[in-house]
Parts: sequence; C-alpha cells; structure tokens
Amino acid sequence: MTEFWEQIVAGLASGGIYATLALALVLIHRATGVINFAQGEMGMFSTYIAWSLLYTYGVPYWGTFAITLVISFFGGVLVYLALIRPLSRGGDIAIVIATIALLVILNGGAGWIWSPEVRSFESPFPIDRIEIGGVGISWQDLGTILVSIACVIVVFCFFRFTRVGLMMRASAQRPGTSRLLGIRVTLMLAIGWGLAAMLSAVSGMMAAPILTLDPNFMLIVLTYAFAAAVLGGIDSPVGAVAGAYILGVGISLLGTYWDYVTGAPELELPIALAVLLLILLFRPAGLFGRAVVRRV
Repeated sequence: MTEFWEQIVAGLASGGIYATLALALVLIHRATGVINFAQGEMGMFSTYIAWSLLYTYGVPYWGTFAITLVISFFGGVLVYLALIRPLSRGGDIAIVIATIALLVILNGGAGWIWSPEVRSFESPFPIDRIEIGGVGISWQDLGTILVSIACVIVVFCFFRFTRVGLMMRASAQRPGTSRLLGIRVTLMLAIGWGLAAMLSAVSGMMAAPILTLDPNFMLIVLTYAFAAAVLGGIDSPVGAVAGAYILGVGISLLGTYWDYVTGAPELELPIALAVLLLILLFRPAGLFGRAVVRRV
C-alpha cells in the first residue's frame, strides 16, 4: 500500500503538469473553436527564457518565475494580434495551419538561439522527501501538485468572480452579442491567449526539472495534455483538469503494476491513447463534456 500511495502522489504531480497545459488548450478552444498545436512550444520557449534569467542573469527562481509569466502573457497577446486575428477571416483551417507553423518556428528558434543541447533546469523545491502516514513524498512532487492546484484555483476565480473574466467568457461564447453590449471582443480574446501562454509557461517550468530542457521536451507533455483535455471534455475546463489528473495517476499505476509496460516505458503513451480512444467511442464529448445538439 505504501508503494501504491507513492505512485498516486507521483501521478498527481505528473497530472498537475498536464493539467495546466490542458487548461490552456481548453481556453483557446473555447475562445476560437480550434486547437493551438503550438501551445506546448510556447511553454518551451518561455522555459528557455526562464533558463536565461536563472543562469545568465542570476535572477532568483521565484523572481524568474514571475518575470517569465509576464513575458509569456505579452507573448501570447502578440501571437493573437499579429497572427491569429488577421487569419481569422480564413476560417479554422487557416488558424490551425498557423499554429502548426508557429510550433515549427518556435522549436527551430529555440534550437537556434540556445542550441539543441540538453540542459538542466533548477527546481524550486528541495530534493528531500517527507513521510506522511508512512508514505514517502518528495518535495518536488508535492510542490508541483500545489503549484498546479493554485493555477487552477486562480483561473477559476478569475473567470468566475472578476469583471474581465466574465467579459472574456461572454466574448468567447457570444462575440456578436458582446460587441453590441460594448465589450471589446478583440482585447478580451487577446487576454485569453495571454493567459493560455502563462499556463503553458507554468507547465514548462514545472516539467523541465523532471524531463531536462531541450527544444523538444514539451512535445510529449502536449500530447498527454491534449489527451487529458479530450478525455475530460475539450470544452470543459473542469473536465480538462480532472482528465489530466486521471491520466497522470493512471499512467503512474500502469507503469508500476503492469509488468509488460514496466519493461517498456515507451508503451505508456500509446496505451494511454488507446484507452482514450475506447472511452471516446462511448462518450465522444469526453467524461465531463456535453454533446452539442444542432437543429438542421
């Protein structure tokens, strides 16, 4: 049982990393109706900026964390205003192609600026372990869980209790009506892209100490986050977060107790996606999503 609970905690930590990125995917999907395939690479690029602040300029970790979030926010706003908004007249396909192009540009740009060399990234949490009820928990896992939960709570409170958050929700769901009510829809959608970029940066900075830092390190995180978002419901922020934690815990237990996967960890992702496909066969809207009914 001790090993079981340790794997649960490790799975929740992994799920927390997926949850912040999955929440970013859902925010963009609700705002534009498309998936931002560059969401993970935006987080990767932000993490490289944080690495530069840490190791080149000697900024303390939490100062680096805050500065990186601010830079990521304005970067997300810039992406929307300079790339996504001008292409919106071309339809969803044009936006999807643009996000794929952005993925390639950011990946290549990071390799050009910082080189493809694998780098280490500082963790803000100590490497020691604590025991709770006889279960050994690393501070790294515990800190990752707390940071991810804090991000989810902040985003929920922002959209639920602030005026800007309510206007952003209205702009995403009813842009035409929102314009008639005097809401600056373009500004609200730009802020939404900025918030999604901030969540991606959090995911990247939490994942880098575990995975090491290179231009491709967020691709696997994006795949799991996308699977989590679809599992929980691509239009449901709560579902995306729940799906991420379910996926993280499931993969952790799978790799520990299924000998076939323990000996071949590269099978974890294909098996997780296969289970996801089976679930979607019976519930295409995801576990927490709602089926959309249109009159024709």
